[in-house]
Amino acid sequence: MKKRYAAVMAGVLLLAVGCGRSLNEMDAYEEVVEESAAADTMAAPADTYESEEEAGSITSDSGIETVDQTGRKLIKTVYLSMQTKEFDTVLDGLSAKVQETGGYTESSSVSGSSYYYDSTRNAYFTIRVPSQRLDEFIDVVSGLGNLTQKSENVEDVTLQYVDAEGRKKTLETEQERLIQLLEQAENMEDLLAIESKLSDVRYELENYGSQLRLLDNQIDYSTVNVEITEVERVAEVKDRTFFGEISERFGNSLYMVGRGIRGFLIGFIGSLPILAVWAAIIAGIAVLIRRAVKGREKQEKRLEQTKTQEDLPTDPKS
Repeated sequence: MKKRYAAVMAGVLLLAVGCGRSLNEMDAYEEVVEESAAADTMAAPADTYESEEEAGSITSDSGIETVDQTGRKLIKTVYLSMQTKEFDTVLDGLSAKVQETGGYTESSSVSGSSYYYDSTRNAYFTIRVPSQRLDEFIDVVSGLGNLTQKSENVEDVTLQYVDAEGRKKTLETEQERLIQLLEQAENMEDLLAIESKLSDVRYELENYGSQLRLLDNQIDYSTVNVEITEVERVAEVKDRTFFGEISERFGNSLYMVGRGIRGFLIGFIGSLPILAVWAAIIAGIAVLIRRAVKGREKQEKRLEQTKTQEDLPTDPKS
């Protein structure tokens, strides 16, 4: 019985080898690939966490953990808001520091004009800076003006990165195996089925590759959003007493009153040419109206005189 069973199993094995290019083998192969991918995905994060525990958690000066030292994949975003009286100088300093650190400006916007007295300018920048030089960049840029707000955000994408990387490796292995099966296909049905599966694998492989490239860019280059506001008086951040706060607010009120009076005088004097033109136009219209009224009055007086003469009695002698 055992010999017969062994013979049957040997026959089945030979049949499976002979039909290795068939669709049944592809289905079995897919199951093996999926199990392998699941095993890689489950095992990868454990290795990552072990390396993180060995490296420890080291914090930089800005409060953001260093990627190289922790082994984590971190996406860092920083927001800076500042005030300055030297608007153009700050912009030049910011641009110079971006070039020095090897970063680039992703987007920028400058609004307002320095032509008018009451106008203030604002600038918004989205800057990408190499993560290794982020602390240096923040320290220098923060000193260009009066820093009023600073916020930092760190997103840990380690699991997402490891999962995408493991899936990509599994797909690459599957692609190589499908190429081998494609070379060994002997009929059109198997050939079309393998090419269809290979196309799907390549599509998924490209998607995971795009995800990894995007994550690499966000990890290697931190995002720094900078808002710069031009002001006439820089707000000082300090501890104030009760009387100190009263004094400061009283001074601010006097400043606003003086600013308002000055703005009114500047606006009035600056508008004198326009006011002169309007005054001339109004005066001309007034002269025309006065002439029209006088002409009408003379005409009415003539009509009255003519009517009076017609009403007088005629002389009988004549």
